Amino acid sequence: MELLDKMNRAIEYMESNITNRIDYEKVANEIGYSVHHFQRMFSFITDISMVEYVRRRRMTMAAFELQNSSMKVIDIALKYGYESPEAFTRAFQNLHGITPTTARNKGISLKAYPRISFQISIKGVSEMKYRIETREAFQVYGIERIFDTNYDENLREIPNFWDEVLSNGECDKLAESTGNLNNQGELCPVNAICEYRKTGGTTFPYMICALKSDKSDTTGYKIVEIPSATWAIFTSEEYDIDDVSTAFQDLNKRAHTEWLPTSTYNKLEGYDLEMYYEKESGKGYCESWIRVESKTE
Repeated sequence: MELLDKMNRAIEYMESNITNRIDYEKVANEIGYSVHHFQRMFSFITDISMVEYVRRRRMTMAAFELQNSSMKVIDIALKYGYESPEAFTRAFQNLHGITPTTARNKGISLKAYPRISFQISIKGVSEMKYRIETREAFQVYGIERIFDTNYDENLREIPNFWDEVLSNGECDKLAESTGNLNNQGELCPVNAICEYRKTGGTTFPYMICALKSDKSDTTGYKIVEIPSATWAIFTSEEYDIDDVSTAFQDLNKRAHTEWLPTSTYNKLEGYDLEMYYEKESGKGYCESWIRVESKTE
């Protein structure tokens, strides 16, 4: 399958450069993905980040060398990209629970993380709710931040971004700017979109946004034009509002790792939408909107 082939090629690159500086932008471009999409797909499939995978593999290989060679600790540290023995020792101890020097003793228990190989996994026991819709171009507007995939900064900072706008009143202000709060049914006035323009390197844009209408006051906000497209729209089960982040991540993961690889559609990068809904009962549900094209086109 195309997705598995691409991910295995990415692993081959990372393994071939395990003692070098790994250029995540280069490997993503070589398999036809943006860095953000590649990083997200890797995390969805493996449940760990690319940075963590590389760290584990380096510490696994370093442990082998400590036990089976006479190389100095400082030389092994430099080989695996650490500028000082102290930094290497901290990283090694965090993973193995012992120092590199202790690891040379016979009978010491160490951890090994094998190279990943992507293969077909039979899933799909749980149903997935989805629909395919074609939409004309529309606009959203809102509050933008630029995030970096290096060291998985985005995984930490996007939730912080939401916390910030919810606590400082910006989310309420954005909702009020729509002038349409009572006419959207269960759809919340504030949603999100990512990767709608190129920002260079390993960065991508993310916007907490609202749908633009003739009632919207967009003063001071950035406006994004979303092109006409065919969308695969995935709907979550209902959840308690406090569980919204986990629910969306689970939904998005299943869409990318279970539905897309076996469907008759290819994903088009960019303009991924997060849509949130609240029912009168207080329960919520969410949708992941992914641009797609038919594989037969």
